[in-house]
Amino acid sequence: MRTSNHLIGFLNFLTFLLSIPILGGGIWLSTRANNTDCVKFLQWPIIIIGVAIMVVSLAGFAGACYRNIFLMYLYLWAMFLIIAALIGFIVFAYAVTDKGSGQPVLNRAYLDYSLTDYSGTWLADRVTSPSYWSNIRSCIRDSHVCRNMARNFNGVPETADIFYTRKLTPIQSGCCKPPTSCGYVYMNETYWAPGAGLVGTDPDCLKWNYNDQEQLCYDCDSCKAGVLASLKKSWRKVSVINIVMLIILVIVYCVACAAFRHNKRIDNDEPYGETRMEKSRPSRIHF
Repeated sequence: MRTSNHLIGFLNFLTFLLSIPILGGGIWLSTRANNTDCVKFLQWPIIIIGVAIMVVSLAGFAGACYRNIFLMYLYLWAMFLIIAALIGFIVFAYAVTDKGSGQPVLNRAYLDYSLTDYSGTWLADRVTSPSYWSNIRSCIRDSHVCRNMARNFNGVPETADIFYTRKLTPIQSGCCKPPTSCGYVYMNETYWAPGAGLVGTDPDCLKWNYNDQEQLCYDCDSCKAGVLASLKKSWRKVSVINIVMLIILVIVYCVACAAFRHNKRIDNDEPYGETRMEKSRPSRIHF
C-alpha cells in the first residue's frame, strides 16, 4: 500500500512538471500577442489548462501523501476533464489554422500572403472584423516591426538585390511592403515608389501608402493574411508541445488509475496476488 501511494505521489509530481511546458507555451503566446502576433485572446485557454493541471496535481499529491480518498477522486475526475479539454484545444487549434500558406514569388526569398487563402475560417473572420483589426493594426504599428526591418551599410540602405534574399516574417512581408504583383520599385525596406507603368489589379496596390510610414500597408488584406500566417505558425509550434504533453498525461493518468484501484483493493482487504474468484472458491490443491 505504501509503495502504491508513493507511485501515485510520484505521478502527481510528474504531472505537475508536465504543466510547466504547457503553461510556458501559453506565456510564450502571450508575449507574442503583445509585440508580434498582436492577437490577445488565443493564449488564455492554454494558460488556464496549464494552471489547472498544476493545481490538480498538487491536490492529487496531497491526497496520495495523506491517503485522502476525496482528493484522489477529485484528482482523477479533474484530470480526465483537463485531458478532454486539452484534446479539444488541440483539435480546435489545428481546425482554425488549417487553411492558408504563403505564396512563392519569383526571384524572392520571402513569400507573399493573400487573405483569400485564409477566408472562410473562424480565425480569419475574427481577425478581419473591423473592431478587432483596429486594435491589431495599432499593435503592429506601435511594435515598430516595420521600422526594425531597416538595415544600413555605412549609412547606405541595403540594395534591392540584397533585400530580395531576406526571409521576411509574414507580418513584415504583408504589412511593411506592397504586394509584389503591384510592381512598385524598391527604394528601401519600407519605401516603395510607383513604377513607370500602372500598378497591379490587387486592391492592396491602392491601399499602400509609401508617403506615410505610420500607414504603409496596415490596412491591406495582405497584412491581415500576414497576421493569420504568423498565428498559424505560433499555434502549430505550441500544438506540437501540447500533443507530446497530452500523450504523456494520458499514460500517467492510466497508471494513476491502476494504482488507485490497487489501493482500493487493499482497503477492501483483498489479499495481494489473489483474485476475487480465488477468495470465494478457494482451491483444495496447495503447492
